[in-house]
Amino acid sequence: MPHQLTREQRAQAIILLDEKFSSRAVAKRIGSVHHSTILRLKKKHEETGNIENRPGAGRPRKLTERDERNCIRRLMTNEYSTAVGLQKSLNILDNIEVCANTIRRALRRNGLVARVKRKKPLLTKVHRQKRLAFAKKYQSWTVDDWNRVVWSDESKFQIYGSDGRSYCWKRPAESLHDRHVKPTKKFGGGSVFVWGCFTCFGTGYMCKIDGGLNAELYRQILSEDFLETLELYKLNYRDIIFQQDNDPKHTAKDTKKWFDDRNIQVLLWSTQSPDLTSLE
Repeated sequence: MPHQLTREQRAQAIILLDEKFSSRAVAKRIGSVHHSTILRLKKKHEETGNIENRPGAGRPRKLTERDERNCIRRLMTNEYSTAVGLQKSLNILDNIEVCANTIRRALRRNGLVARVKRKKPLLTKVHRQKRLAFAKKYQSWTVDDWNRVVWSDESKFQIYGSDGRSYCWKRPAESLHDRHVKPTKKFGGGSVFVWGCFTCFGTGYMCKIDGGLNAELYRQILSEDFLETLELYKLNYRDIIFQQDNDPKHTAKDTKKWFDDRNIQVLLWSTQSPDLTSLE
């Protein structure tokens, strides 16, 4: 008995065939189907333009199989990312008038689902090149090499929870209790801004920063909290490697001179790379 392809498999097969994949390659990608089934599908599609195994009942769909494949292509090539964008493209480019919900149903029929985009740092081509250079430069480092690194960063901590929305559960007629309230304070009193560092031997000194941080204050923190951390663990300036990100305060001319005057090596750091640091 020949294998019956699902609607999603038929659509996927036609897309691959249009991209000049062989029937055997298409069958291998789809899985659990013989290449002869793909050949029959290709022949029927070339003759009639229809990839259904049997005629459907009810009102014909506004979008043909080819229209749906065009929508999928435009999504996969990042030309459009939403159903509303696809709706406008069909109207302008293909003279097809459909509502956005019709587009959404078509996408779901073809196995696609809508999800909230994940947030991550923007990586340009230059960023990727620098991250690759970073990986190649340090790929041969041993554990002992990395143990020389002193990691540092600044961070803000919310005293009364996160900056986002907070939810609670309560009965409709229940009076307001403390657990139903998210405390707030005026003038930034709800958070604390700190600088900290750590070594392979343990955590270093932490410094609370009142107000903003500039290059001069950053060098003062280095002169006090950072150098005291080295003294705490009896680390020589020339034996350690200091890690910091590329914040302008860290890369200022006077800050670079501060490290040079003390013969402290600073770890080469690529931009937009919070995932590379142990602190993160």
